[in-house]
Amino acid sequence: MVKRLISATASEIRKMNREELFESIKASDGRVIVSENVCVQAPASDSTTNAELAAAFGADMLLLNLFDCLNPVVIGLPGVGLQEAFDWWADSSKNTRNPIQELKELTGRVIGINLEPVVEVQETLGEKVTISDGRKSTVETFSAAEQLGIDFICLTGNPGTGVTNKEIGEAIRVGKRHYNGLIIAGKMHSAGVDEPIVTQEAIQTFHEAGADILLLPAVGTVPGFDQEEMKKAVKLAKRLGMLTMSAIGTSQESATTDTIRQIALYNKMCGVDIQHIGDAGYSGVAPAENIYALSLAIRGMKHTMQIMARSINR
Repeated sequence: MVKRLISATASEIRKMNREELFESIKASDGRVIVSENVCVQAPASDSTTNAELAAAFGADMLLLNLFDCLNPVVIGLPGVGLQEAFDWWADSSKNTRNPIQELKELTGRVIGINLEPVVEVQETLGEKVTISDGRKSTVETFSAAEQLGIDFICLTGNPGTGVTNKEIGEAIRVGKRHYNGLIIAGKMHSAGVDEPIVTQEAIQTFHEAGADILLLPAVGTVPGFDQEEMKKAVKLAKRLGMLTMSAIGTSQESATTDTIRQIALYNKMCGVDIQHIGDAGYSGVAPAENIYALSLAIRGMKHTMQIMARSINR
């Protein structure tokens, strides 16, 4: 029997395969936290990565934003500062490290990345944002993610990238052929596209394509997506056998702790399995006090203390 993620030690997490990780999240009864953090800029603290900071304040799963699978860099790892990153971006052949394995050793947490199913000709709301090939969802990046040992991939879109639900569905199918970890799919916000962020048809498409976890914008983060809409989406996803993740991806991750608590409780009442908190805080990670507030709101002091205090050597 698999141990629930909120109670698992680092050594137990390392032994989990894809199916066991899925069941471990499910067994945690809506108390798992994903912290998204930018990994390619100066971190919020001087001597740690943003991922380590998030883990220290209660995150169970760490989602790296702007990570390039074809030239993998995480600034803040030992010996990896801005100068080293610039050198590697100029000449990727100099970069021989596997930052995913290093982060796993430092944090004892589950590590994932974003890949973006962009449409190159897609007109966007506002300025179009162009991203590197290593951040796009392709056969090459899924294969590279597999080699790096990435535990989960989130197929979504950053602001202005032009990601559509249709392309997310196609990307899931590619991912299932070339990657063995968990796949999270959905949109936190418009990603610059004038289409409904969540539809019953899109949820069905993601399921048929093979997604493990449905990403939904957290209640209170995008206009018009309320608790009733969230409940309908969650119930459909669960009938189809998927888990669900609510996402704070609208810069509200840097709002007051009271706002974070309110969003957290709304989404827990809707039945989500995972609560995501985004990276729009100090230097690419949510304020530490907000990760802590989210943890207290959805699982109380007992589990918050255990997760913050549990040694990665266990």
